[in-house]
Parts: sequence; structure tokens; C-alpha cells
Amino acid sequence: MYQTQSKREFAIEFQPQIHILRPSIHSRRANLVVKFQDLYGFTVEGNVDDVNILNEVREKVRQQGRVWWALEASKGANWYLQPQVSSLTEGIALKSSLKLSNLANAITLKRLIRKGIPPVLRPKVWFSLSGAAKKKSTVPESYYSDLTKAVEGKVTAATKQIDHDLPRTFPGHPWLDTPEGHAALRRVLVGYSFRDSDVGYCQGLNYVAALLLLVMKTEEDAFWMLAVLLENVLVSDCYTNNLSGCHVEQRVFQDLLVKKCPRIATHLEELEFDVSLVATEWFLCLFSKSLPSETTLRVWDVLFYEGAKVLFHVALAIFKMKEEELLLTHHVGDVINILQKTTHHLFDPDELLTVAFDKIGSMTTNTISKERKKQEPAVMAELDQRLRRLNSIKMDDEK
Repeated sequence: MYQTQSKREFAIEFQPQIHILRPSIHSRRANLVVKFQDLYGFTVEGNVDDVNILNEVREKVRQQGRVWWALEASKGANWYLQPQVSSLTEGIALKSSLKLSNLANAITLKRLIRKGIPPVLRPKVWFSLSGAAKKKSTVPESYYSDLTKAVEGKVTAATKQIDHDLPRTFPGHPWLDTPEGHAALRRVLVGYSFRDSDVGYCQGLNYVAALLLLVMKTEEDAFWMLAVLLENVLVSDCYTNNLSGCHVEQRVFQDLLVKKCPRIATHLEELEFDVSLVATEWFLCLFSKSLPSETTLRVWDVLFYEGAKVLFHVALAIFKMKEEELLLTHHVGDVINILQKTTHHLFDPDELLTVAFDKIGSMTTNTISKERKKQEPAVMAELDQRLRRLNSIKMDDEK
């Protein structure tokens, strides 16, 4: 799709080239806020400490790259496609036919993914492990091309909202915020809105799809990553008209906060703080609007392999990292400010993911599924009541 799109190629160049950031001597002396571009072309503001952290992270990325390439050399280019045993952590018995070599590969893979997939390998690893490649293989090769041609020029409520949101999606980005970038993003979003009319389009998907476009090598691959994300990785109904799935996730998160971070949960309850004030955007945008892009993509590395439970781990970790500060707050606005400042400056994904998986503790997919089933009736009743109120108001207005 992009052979002639020079700006797209410019955007891709951010992936393999991991530069050392060097603030000017004046910035170093005065510790002023400096601006720089991250690996994916986003302009980032931070102080010199942030720059130092990013340099350390990028050195770790280089080291991880050497590990991945060594494994490819010794085990083969697609060694990570051996039978996966992520279910091992869920307490499910392994099949007797599973070879020890495959078990070793799976354990190695899980550990490696949590440490980060090298940017240059990220597209093919995501596409394979997420199930996107398998999903794409079930339809004719021309599916995406035929779909985009078939829906071209059609106008729906979804396409109108997409057109409205395009210029507001990562404004200022050197490729996304161009006619070329807008057109690519529009094709992906409009195409999917016709593929799944129940979802159509929901605000938040524009940020997710935009970041997928920057990572994946082709527009078509970005489309299939979006499809597997919405159809297989995330909970159903997260992006439907009434956002019922998202409401369920917020209730589950609230319960998990009580269990995993009881001091914080008690304090926030005293402040009458609703965690959905911050967590709704986290879950709908998959942290793409909140965390720096390089940190977001490290979260997505694990998300595409271990599933939606990762979102809860990360959200809880953000609260946990600022526990002492949050316990000193007296106003809802203070809580929001602390969390927003924290997420915007989380340049070290290793720090975040260490807290998410080591300090938060284990949470199985089965446990979270049970929590969802527990919360669903109350959410559906609440949404039904809300719909009845709206219909009642509408009827009164028509009288």
C-alpha cells in the first residue's frame, strides 16, 4: 500500500534507528524542559532526567535486539511460532504431546516479550503471535483491497465521526498529521466500521489504529491487527454503541483496586473519586493517549501475547507507583493531576512493567472473566435504566 508514500517510509525509519538523545549544554546546566522526537516521530517534552532515562531504555532495547537476533540465528527465524503454552500460567495442564523444547521456547518467549520486542521485529512478531496472520489467512487475499474499494464514498454516522476525528488524532505528528496519513488512517477505520457494524466506530479507536499504522509495515497489516484486537484480544462490546464492555471493565478494575491496592481504594472512596475518570481513556485507547509511545508499545507487546488482563496489571501499577502521593491528596483534581503527570512521564517501561507483574501479583484470565460475569448484570441494568430515561425525555419533548 505504501510503496510510493515517502512520508510513510519516513515514519518507518523511526523504528530501527535508536538514537542517543543529547540535550544542549544550556539545557543540561539549567535543567530546562527540552523537546525531542521519540522512535515513532512523536514530539516529547521532558527534562534532562527524562532524556537520561530514555537513553538507558534505548540501550536496553539494543541489548534485547541482540538477544532476539541470536535466538533467530540459533533456533530459526520463526522460532516463536512453536506451540504456545501461555495457558501454563492459568493452571491448565499441558498436553502430553507438548515437547520440552516447545515448553522452553514458550517460557523464554514470555520472558523476552515482557522485556520488549525490538522495534524492527515488532511488526512480524505481533502479526504472528496475536492471531492476525491466522485471521487474515481465512479470507481471500484481496479482502482488504476489495473492502476499501467497496466502501469508498459511502457515508454513515461512523464515517462522519471518523472524518471529524482524523485531524485530532496525534496532531503535529510528521506522518499521521498529513493528508497521506489521514487517508491511510481513514481507510483502516472506515473499512473496519463496515466489517463490524456492531462496533462501527468508537472514539478511541482512532488513536489505537494510528499507532498500529506506525508500527506495522503495511496499512493492510494494521487493519488485521485492529481486527484481531477487537475480535479476539479485548473483551467483547468494549466499543459498541453503549460501551457496555468498557463499563464492565471499569467495575472490574474498581474491584481489583480494592483487592490489590486497598489503602489507595479506601482513600479514593473517601474523596468520592471515580476511577473511571482516568481509567476509561486508558482502556479505550489502550494507554496510547496517556503513556509515551515507546512505553505504550511495550505494554502492547505483552497485550498481544498474554491478553486483556495486561491492561488491568498496567492500570493498577500506575496507581501503585504513586501510592504515597495519592494518599496525601485532599481533592479529586489532585488525584487526576498526579496520575496524568505520572503517565505522561513514564519513559521507563521496565519500571512500569516490573510493578505491573511483580508487585501487583498474579491475576489469571479466568479470575478476571469471573469478575466480568459478576459485574455484567448490574451494568446492563444500569444501561437499560439510562436508555429508558432518555426515551422518556424524548417522548416528553415530542408532546
